[in-house]
Amino acid sequence: MSAAFDLAADSGRVLLVEDDAALADMLGAELEDRGYEVDRASGAAAALEQLAHGAPALVLTDLRLPDGDGFDVLKGALEHRCRPAVILITAFGSVPQAVEALKAGADDFLTKPLDLEHLALRVERALAQRRTNATLSSLRERLRDRDGLFHGMVGEGEAMQRLFGAIRRVARVDEPVLITGESGTGKERVARAIHAESARSERPFVAVNCASVPEALLEAEFFGHTANAFTGAGAARPGLIVEADGGTLLLDEVGEMSPALQAKLLRALQERSVRPVGAAAEKPVDVRIIAATNRDLEADVREGRWREDLYYRLETLSVEVPPLRERSPDDRVALTAYFLSSLAAERDLPRLRLADEALDALQRYAFPGNVRELRNALTRAATFCENGLIELRHLPERVRPSLKRPAGVGDPLGLNEDPPPTLAEVEERYIRWIVERTGYNKQQAAKILNVGRRTIYRKLG
Repeated sequence: MSAAFDLAADSGRVLLVEDDAALADMLGAELEDRGYEVDRASGAAAALEQLAHGAPALVLTDLRLPDGDGFDVLKGALEHRCRPAVILITAFGSVPQAVEALKAGADDFLTKPLDLEHLALRVERALAQRRTNATLSSLRERLRDRDGLFHGMVGEGEAMQRLFGAIRRVARVDEPVLITGESGTGKERVARAIHAESARSERPFVAVNCASVPEALLEAEFFGHTANAFTGAGAARPGLIVEADGGTLLLDEVGEMSPALQAKLLRALQERSVRPVGAAAEKPVDVRIIAATNRDLEADVREGRWREDLYYRLETLSVEVPPLRERSPDDRVALTAYFLSSLAAERDLPRLRLADEALDALQRYAFPGNVRELRNALTRAATFCENGLIELRHLPERVRPSLKRPAGVGDPLGLNEDPPPTLAEVEERYIRWIVERTGYNKQQAAKILNVGRRTIYRKLG
């Protein structure tokens, strides 16, 4: 079964497979009233024939057919180059079979007797889901076809293209680099990209988190020590700077480094040599220092918490990593597709799919934790989802839209606009706001608004 989708399918065409003529007429009329173009087939063979010569966006098929069953139609749809969405219609007693069909790749199932408004809602959701999957699938193909990555980083938007250009430029110059950016933006990945693009790429890349090493051991960790230089130092160690000799040393969270160690690091940069703890002689080294921090080091310099001379030594070549909120919407979708592919591979799954409302929630959430928080949210969702479909409820609660908005926060109706919105615009915005805050549960939204679901469809077009 291919996971790819081809949007060449007619997005308004539905193939209805039903041998009950009266039911087929009723369902066909309902779908046509809602703007869909309906093709009909009375059995599995006729449906497969139509699939061979047409490209519907959705197949609505009965589970029991005179010359086969809905599984035959499902198989044909899954193998179709356009991969239409598939909804099965079944009697209540056949629900276990419908569940098996979901596991086999169907998008949804409905039980008889059918509620026409409920049918229309499920068709709309299945087509929205298909569009989402088509977008993600297209991005996966692009990532696979041309690797779509810059040293493991995803991004085609302007902000990331500027970053990639900066990485290439500083990689050509063999000087220290300061990488700044919020937590979770991928500063270590940027450092590895600079190393990989540089003339030192075949030499070691050594990374150390300055905040994770006890201050009492920092000097020995960086500069090494002789045997018995201090209590517990049984054997000599070269130190991180010597380990990275000829290559690159990343000092992550460099803003946490003590003033005493800052002075020794500055000397090592200037003299290109280190003196291990307990040693009498200097040892020459050739290493490029890349420092990374989420702190405002310039402010720390002004307030006396950081050495000015070391700051300017590191800051000569600086690279800023943009937060996720400043990246293009396409970048966020591409990252989502990349993480879903990675998680599916890690868990030996054929694919992970994302419901339309879940993707919309991911697009709207600010992600203060940046790329790391996005991956963590998808990891959680992939753990709790069923049949590889990530729905809104599987995302962390903070990511999901909420009905409650703190008083005085935001202006969802645009009442402060100049000129103010019309009454019709306010009504549409309010309905849309309620629908979003219910996680796109139009039944719940209709209950809150005290209107029928048809009213919501009509008002939102």
